[in-house]
Amino acid sequence: MSCCDPLGLCQYQTNKLVRIRSVRLGSLKWSLNGAILLFICIVMLWNKNYQQFDLVVSSVTTKVKGVAQTRIPGLGEAVWDEVDYSGSSQDKNSFFVVTNVIVTKNQKQGKCPENPSKGRLCQTDKDCEPGAWDQQSHGIQTGSCVKFDVMKKTCEVSAWCPVETRTTPPRPALLAAAENFTVLIKNNIRFPAFNFIRRNILPQMDGSYLRSCSRGNDSLCPIFRLGDMVREAGETFADLAVEGGVIGIQIKWDCNLDPLMQRCLPRYSFRRLDERESNKTLHPGLNFRFAKYSSVNGVEERTLYKAFGIRFDVMVFGQAGKFSFIQLIIYVGSTLSYYALTTVFLDWLIETSCYAAEVGQNYSERKVESVQDQQQCVLCVSYVDEKKLRLVKRSRKKSLQDIKPMSVQPCKEDSGHLRAILCLLQLDVGVDRGAQPPLVCNQDQNLKRGRPAWCKCDCCSASSLPQEELCCRRSEGVCITSSPLFQQLVLRRSLLEAVLLYRDPLGPPAGGVQTAALRHCAYRLYISWRFGVPPADTHPVIPSCSVWRIRKDYPNPGGEYSGFTPTRVVHSTGDI
Repeated sequence: MSCCDPLGLCQYQTNKLVRIRSVRLGSLKWSLNGAILLFICIVMLWNKNYQQFDLVVSSVTTKVKGVAQTRIPGLGEAVWDEVDYSGSSQDKNSFFVVTNVIVTKNQKQGKCPENPSKGRLCQTDKDCEPGAWDQQSHGIQTGSCVKFDVMKKTCEVSAWCPVETRTTPPRPALLAAAENFTVLIKNNIRFPAFNFIRRNILPQMDGSYLRSCSRGNDSLCPIFRLGDMVREAGETFADLAVEGGVIGIQIKWDCNLDPLMQRCLPRYSFRRLDERESNKTLHPGLNFRFAKYSSVNGVEERTLYKAFGIRFDVMVFGQAGKFSFIQLIIYVGSTLSYYALTTVFLDWLIETSCYAAEVGQNYSERKVESVQDQQQCVLCVSYVDEKKLRLVKRSRKKSLQDIKPMSVQPCKEDSGHLRAILCLLQLDVGVDRGAQPPLVCNQDQNLKRGRPAWCKCDCCSASSLPQEELCCRRSEGVCITSSPLFQQLVLRRSLLEAVLLYRDPLGPPAGGVQTAALRHCAYRLYISWRFGVPPADTHPVIPSCSVWRIRKDYPNPGGEYSGFTPTRVVHSTGDI
């Protein structure tokens, strides 16, 4: 397969599942899944995630109605209608209403003193520069210093005279009656994606309805009283009218265009858009200037108005939704990941003390396969005078016998190996427990080289590799190679040949088996005997005394051995 499909394109991989038969876990799983499903459905219906949405496209026109009579200083009684108080122009989606004015009447082109608040005080003509002006000036300086009043002298300017002198608007506002003015707002909307058109003046709203409707009784009425809008924005009309301000009229369209649930009506709300604390704001409020011109005895005159007022900005926003099967599929697909929360919670519950410890350990062993880092080689050590296995890290400098273990684990018996061995030996194996243990140590070699410091059984041979410096015992005592079972379970040739034949039924006959195969088979039998089933991702290490005893019976003709090479041993039931 690797030659024909190097990229693995013709392979399929799937996840492995572990099924736990438990009423408690099953009930908890379906309860959590049901709660998640209920949550998903509520969110879908609340947010309409099954719909396709489109933003509104809008146009707005307004018409203000109202008449007020006021007394203006210098002008007397005056009647103001929509032409007077609506300002000089109408901006897009907004309208302006004058609420207060400062009037400077009978202005003519000429020369006059500058207002002291706008220009500089002077003492002589040298303080005035001919042709000079700035943003605060009412005209262009002539270069003369003239009297403004009894106490002050200012530079003379060429301007509309007399210049505007009053800077603060009157209180209360002159056109406070504008509170009772009304405005008709006509809003046309369209949702291009659905080709849907609507206006805020609904089909059932005829002329008689518009003449009598009130927002107090009908929230859909498109006619608004200015005082009511300012009050709903959280302001007082009398205070706002003095210096002016900006009020936002928000029209929200939240439309459902599904046939069975169709609803598309506007909702109105109001808020102030400019700074409220005028005492902390530079140039607070809103104002502009306009003039009314006339001709007296052939001389052009004008009346200057500095108008303060309220600008109303109409802001339209909203969206429309309509059922879309594609959006429904996308939402369902995106919410399927929520069910992983059930798996995460149950895995955490099983692996903690909240559930049975033995169940959690068994579940972890079946579901999780640990893989050690290639740079971290974990060795498994078994001593004949201990009933547990030691897991240690391989060291290139320190003897394996002296390394402190990472952990100590119980030995798991390889029941399949035990049954197979008993079946093979039951006919002709008899262990004489009273017989004198044979001396099988390589004593001649030890006498020549001396006993290694790490050896406890007096049968080990020195080695230049730290990972091979391991004895069969942890403390002083008899070597495991002196046991009759070592001879019967590890070294017996007939057993080794039977094991090799069991592995390869069509292999060479008993006499043709190579010594190397018998030696390696003896290593495997020793591991199965002394280690049982080693922990996953560990490498069993055979003691030096046992290695040399096996090599003595099944030597390499050239006397060369590869030495210890870490190899992960995989066991299965019935394997020997």
